[in-house]
Amino acid sequence: MPMTETNIISRCNIRAIWILNNVDFVVFSRRFPTVERRWRAACNSGYKKVAVENGGDKATVSSLLPTDSEISEAFSNRKKREGSTRGFGIRVVESVQGSDSWVDDPIVRYIISLYISREEGDDFLLWPLILHVKGPYCILVLPLVEPKHLEAYERLYKRPDCGTAIGMDPNVSSLLLDLPSITGSFMVAHVIGDIITGDIMEPEIVVSASPSVGGLLDSLTGSIGISGMSARGKPAPATVAASPASPALAGSGMSDAQKVGSRPLDKDALQSFIGSAMPFGTPLDLSYSNLSAIKLNGFSSLDVPPTDVKQPAWKPYLYRGRQRMLFTIHEMINASMYDRDEIPDSISISAQVNCRAELEGLPDVSFSLTGLNNSHIEAVSFHPCVQVPEQGVDKQALMFSPPFGNFTLMRYLTFCKIGPPVKGFYQLSMVSENEGAFLFKLRLLDGYKAPLAMDFCTITMPFPRRRVISFSGTPSVGTVSSTDHSIDWKIISTGRGVSGKSVEATFSGTIKFARLQTQKFVGSVRMTTYDEESDTELENSNNVNIEELLEEKMRNDLPSIDLEEPFCWQAYDYAKVSFKIMGASVSGISIDAKHVSIYPAVKAPVELSTQVTSGVYILWNTLGKCPSAAMPVA
Repeated sequence: MPMTETNIISRCNIRAIWILNNVDFVVFSRRFPTVERRWRAACNSGYKKVAVENGGDKATVSSLLPTDSEISEAFSNRKKREGSTRGFGIRVVESVQGSDSWVDDPIVRYIISLYISREEGDDFLLWPLILHVKGPYCILVLPLVEPKHLEAYERLYKRPDCGTAIGMDPNVSSLLLDLPSITGSFMVAHVIGDIITGDIMEPEIVVSASPSVGGLLDSLTGSIGISGMSARGKPAPATVAASPASPALAGSGMSDAQKVGSRPLDKDALQSFIGSAMPFGTPLDLSYSNLSAIKLNGFSSLDVPPTDVKQPAWKPYLYRGRQRMLFTIHEMINASMYDRDEIPDSISISAQVNCRAELEGLPDVSFSLTGLNNSHIEAVSFHPCVQVPEQGVDKQALMFSPPFGNFTLMRYLTFCKIGPPVKGFYQLSMVSENEGAFLFKLRLLDGYKAPLAMDFCTITMPFPRRRVISFSGTPSVGTVSSTDHSIDWKIISTGRGVSGKSVEATFSGTIKFARLQTQKFVGSVRMTTYDEESDTELENSNNVNIEELLEEKMRNDLPSIDLEEPFCWQAYDYAKVSFKIMGASVSGISIDAKHVSIYPAVKAPVELSTQVTSGVYILWNTLGKCPSAAMPVA
């Protein structure tokens, strides 16, 4: 049976939480004495006896937590030692013994250790610390583990060898398999990061394009707070989103109020959430919307659930009104297309099934996921309310007691059943220092049949370090526009979708760029100046931060490294693909809306919508260099 979020957080206990700002100052901390007593008991019992028997010189495991100032100092020292906030992750020339990068495992960029140094000489190691960077803040979560796990990690970061050999000490990844609290701590860190930056957003439920009059009316009245949840005063159901794409899946922007770092840390809201979500250090309910609604509206004795049914924590309020159920399957396709014999294309789907159950009382809902036979699901996780009683060859039976509002019923990873919705090749070469020639030859929806329909498709050629003066060329289909640093080819525009047939699209032409006037290095970073009063971006090279430098490279904020490939970082150039497909899932997974059972039985219409969007969908230049993962040797 797959691991659910309930299984994970119920086995997680948090010792402490720290939040540091961009100058490594602790702006918020919370310790949990109940969990800390368990840690001290473990340290004072069997651990010291084992340490003495093993002849240890001095214990590097402390039964006490560090102060905020000690955390701040240790975190600052680690950044200097590791070269950045997260560090290298693998052993490099700059690594020193006793550092996280010495362990030679990329996971140490997210699960770090701090060496706490005290004047009285009682130095000790603090591990495992979950590091989550969100906006200007660094969130550290310390879960409860056994002292033996801490000792095992200490041996890893002192070993002389690089990597892990057969018969040697286990690596960090194998050590973490015994620590389910690590996964729960990541969940805690991420929800705290969303709270302090204002990124809390409910899963999107897409209403069908042609709803019934009642369904449309309910959507409108629900969005303005008319649809009641019960007799008592409490929030109306969360708005059923009807926007074209989920922000999480389609990468749509946030409002100014939600932008990272645009508001100060709300300590009261954070304290309230932690006090409700994990009152004694054990996460109970990490749903911020549920806890906020309870705090805002409270409860009333007028609305009491049935005596023979236990009301779950994830449904604090009962619904009253017109009953219905809405399901939305969101699939996001990530792809790297190379069009090379020596490099296979990489295509994967990350998906989630969102649900909204406007049902009175506390009913149980059951249905079967179909299409599993050819979907090859790699991983799956479920909401805490879900039970998985039966699994067949081509279906997965699910039963759940639906929560309040919109929620994500399940998530899964799989592969395209049909094939990539956009395939072909992209070629780009320089004909002179300031002029390039390009060619696209693509095929859209090859093998896709109705009801699958492509709502829109856009190809973008980014040139982050060159200013586009002009371009020439006419595509076989669609329209073209340009900005200072990109060319956009709209093959299919919104409102002119294509269904039930494949589309062949070609586009060839040339691009002229502003002449590069000067190129010089400032420290370790090159500064480029353009003609025609172009903007100049200068990187401050004093005390260069490795983490920031790597991120800047990934965003194409560095100039080209040579004349042959003057577009993107380290000689890589590519085109980005954006699209949306409606009508059905690409993986073949679906829900039979006619066979959704509700107990106790009630007449409630069930609506299912599907939406497939592009994630990181890249066409690499077949004439240039490109990154690829090494294939395992058989």
